[in-house]
Amino acid sequence: MRLAHELAAGFGLLTRLPIGHLAPAGTDYARATWTYPVIGAAVGGWGAAIYAIATALGLAPALAAIWTLAALTLATGGLHEDGLADTTDGLGGRTRERRLEIMRDSRIGSYGAIALILSFAIRAVAVTTIAGPWHVAAALVVAGALGRAAILLVLARTRPARKDGLSATLATVPKGAVLAGLGLAIAVSFMLLSPRQALPACALAGLAGLMLARIATHRLGGHTGDILGATEIAAECLVLSLLTLP
Repeated sequence: MRLAHELAAGFGLLTRLPIGHLAPAGTDYARATWTYPVIGAAVGGWGAAIYAIATALGLAPALAAIWTLAALTLATGGLHEDGLADTTDGLGGRTRERRLEIMRDSRIGSYGAIALILSFAIRAVAVTTIAGPWHVAAALVVAGALGRAAILLVLARTRPARKDGLSATLATVPKGAVLAGLGLAIAVSFMLLSPRQALPACALAGLAGLMLARIATHRLGGHTGDILGATEIAAECLVLSLLTLP
């Protein structure tokens, strides 16, 4: 039952599915981080289904890709995109305190808007280029899993930048949860992709996680929920871009 409760906690946190209440009070959200790649794969599968339906209805690949991204954003409530925008706006602040203040501001700035436009464009063009429903399905599931796995690397290598908020609840993530999540993401990658694709995909996602962890440490003194969201989007963009290569 503990695993089921942790899955419910993970889905309740990272998606709009109304199942978070199934996790009883006292569920350890830090321990539940192993579920992140599982949730990412499930969200990617949802996007793959939308793409398959759209193309079966005769929509052009580019339009099907846009509808797919709309479905993915709906599933997560734009959680990771919001983190990307806030991170991009906030990191330009002059001091650590000012950066954290900007990141907490619900308003979006020009840097955040540009980052969102570019991230959606990269993913839409990547899905359009990959094109075939099966290949798109594999790409979305793997990118979703590896994007959430990159979050685990940030959590493992940094401490919370604040004493409150999402990051504070993930102050001490068990090493076993991190290793389990990373192992699941890697397994999904090698099951759905050829080794020639899976290995660099895992490496790129890992690079995204390590780079964001370094940036978070030097610019903020640790991670925030926004940093985690930005990490997921960065890793997803890198993996999808890689998978467009012949």
